[in-house]
Amino acid sequence: MRIAFICAATVACALAQQQAPPKQPSAQQQRDLKIEKIGGEPAPLPKGGIPRSYAVIVGISNYQKLPEKWQLQFPERDAQSIYTILISPEGGNFKQENVHVLTGAKATLAAVRHEIGEWLPSVAKEGDRVLIYFAGHGLIYQGHGYLAPFDLDLNNIAATGYPMDELSVTIGSKIQAKSKILLTDACHSGAISPTDTEALNGKLAGLDKSLFSLTASRASERSFESPDLEGGHGIFTYYVVKGLEGEADSSPRDGVVTADELSEYVHTQVRDATKGQQNPTSDRTNYDPDMLLAFLPANAPPATAPDPKFGGLVFESNMDDVEVFLDGKSVGTVSKGKPLSVPGLQPGAHTVKGVRMGYEPDGPRQQPVIPGEDSTVSFKILIPRHRDKAATDLLDKGIQYYQKGFEQNYKKAADLFEQAFKMDPTYSQAAYYLGLTYNALFEEDKAAEYYKKAIEIDPDYLEARADYAGMLLDTGGVDEAIRQINTVLTRQPKHAVALTMLAQADRFKELYPQSIEAARQAIQIAPKSAEPHLWMADSLRLSGQYPAAETEYGAYLRLSDFNSKLAGQLNYYVLGSLIGLGKKKRAAEQDIWKDLRSLAYFGVCDCERKLNNFDSAIGYCVKALTYDDKDPYAHYALALSYLHKAVAGNETGDLDPALKHFEQVVAINPDMDEAKYSKQNIASIEKALQVR
Repeated sequence: MRIAFICAATVACALAQQQAPPKQPSAQQQRDLKIEKIGGEPAPLPKGGIPRSYAVIVGISNYQKLPEKWQLQFPERDAQSIYTILISPEGGNFKQENVHVLTGAKATLAAVRHEIGEWLPSVAKEGDRVLIYFAGHGLIYQGHGYLAPFDLDLNNIAATGYPMDELSVTIGSKIQAKSKILLTDACHSGAISPTDTEALNGKLAGLDKSLFSLTASRASERSFESPDLEGGHGIFTYYVVKGLEGEADSSPRDGVVTADELSEYVHTQVRDATKGQQNPTSDRTNYDPDMLLAFLPANAPPATAPDPKFGGLVFESNMDDVEVFLDGKSVGTVSKGKPLSVPGLQPGAHTVKGVRMGYEPDGPRQQPVIPGEDSTVSFKILIPRHRDKAATDLLDKGIQYYQKGFEQNYKKAADLFEQAFKMDPTYSQAAYYLGLTYNALFEEDKAAEYYKKAIEIDPDYLEARADYAGMLLDTGGVDEAIRQINTVLTRQPKHAVALTMLAQADRFKELYPQSIEAARQAIQIAPKSAEPHLWMADSLRLSGQYPAAETEYGAYLRLSDFNSKLAGQLNYYVLGSLIGLGKKKRAAEQDIWKDLRSLAYFGVCDCERKLNNFDSAIGYCVKALTYDDKDPYAHYALALSYLHKAVAGNETGDLDPALKHFEQVVAINPDMDEAKYSKQNIASIEKALQVR
């Protein structure tokens, strides 16, 4: 056992050293992987923590003294699968040195008796968790049940079989542990009569009232093996392993597999797989249904936004008696020297407009509300009104549909805006809202057309330029986005949103010092705005300044820890765009808040990995995946963290989750460079696991 461990770790070292460095991706394609203590927390441990755990695993395929027809195929493969999932940090969480495995010729009666009857009682204490797994033959002789060790002699069963009575006494009185688990995949291949099987299963189920005993079949049934299950397994064990890998984590799906969940899952799956011929059993009255069997941090429930934090707007005007409209509703009037304060607003983008009889309105335009902060809106009423009232009515009605979100409302809004613009081709606000709406509909060519028309009609229309730049960042037009942003900043040097977008654009252009400086200016202007911290953090990380990057990621996570019910309606530039990261999605699929928090936790994971803090890196990548479980970069960084942890700690148990997450990278996007490296690592890990 020790030799296999060293060999596996040696191969892991080799594969870590041979791993090709990820090619530097272009800024328009993907995250850069130039990859703990911040505002966010790694995935929490289950309530009560994970107990100290010990296990004995026995698997016997070929028996020394049994005839050929009674030999089995897969119990030793089954035992290896159980071992693998038990020692996995995304599974049983047993320490490798606390799991003893007896397979084949090693599983003699003396060895089984020593491991179960002497070793387990000597190490297990109150509060610990103990698991015993057996795959092989079981039989009844003279009314007593026996598990069959390797050297069972059918001519002397009483002296060469492992008595169930002895196992019962050991589990019930000798082993001092809070959680006791017995998994038995016995009675294979019809070697025992149905009568014997019924008696044996009855004895297994009634061993001890504090024991979670899950047996492969019920009375008068046999346990089946199948060569079609991933190279061959006992059907019962196959689904036990799948359940512990997380498939049983369903009621609720919280990252913990309990005894009740495993029992229900295994019973259902085995029954279906055998068309009702095999039905695993457990007596729910004998055990705590919430007994922890496996902890899957990557299975933790998707992150949800906390309760909303509100912000406010303070309106001021250059004229008296200006009526203020917020999201299409009048909220009062403002006069020179007498501002109007509107608190308690949801964070995100709101539509504002100032109206005075006889003058062109200022707006409608979009105004971001920052959580915990009052933002000032200055209305300038200057031009006597000549706009057709029918056109303005169409615009206002269209805005009402636009603010409702969702595709059908956007289409209605676009139709109304088109009518208003056709009625008045100089109506820059109608062109601007057509740009917004077609962008929300992912018709970027039409959106660009109308943004340009709005800017052509009104070159000082800063909101149109800013939104146009935001869309260009989403679609890859970084150079043109920078030109629009610079125009905004020329006219309004303290435009915080434009500075934030400039930081983002410079980050995509790999101009990290410029990105950091632009973000710093945005933070000075709007200290409670989260997004500039994110782009500063990314630029710091990509320039190798990992501790400073973690500080900024932490600031972003703290400041963005709010829920905006307007998330699906926000202009993408307000919360930041995700060009090249494959992350911009329709609002109905996932809001931008989750995308950006996933990116931030990924960034911290990457920093911690680069600093060789592998446990912390794992926690943060797992956290990133709770926001987006289909992010190949987070899976890749998580796999690398597990891999290097395995090498550093000589722990082959970490190779299994590394393998799983490399496989996820390939499944999600087989064409990316990281998938190519993942395939190489998968082959090396599989080779390492074979010699373990």
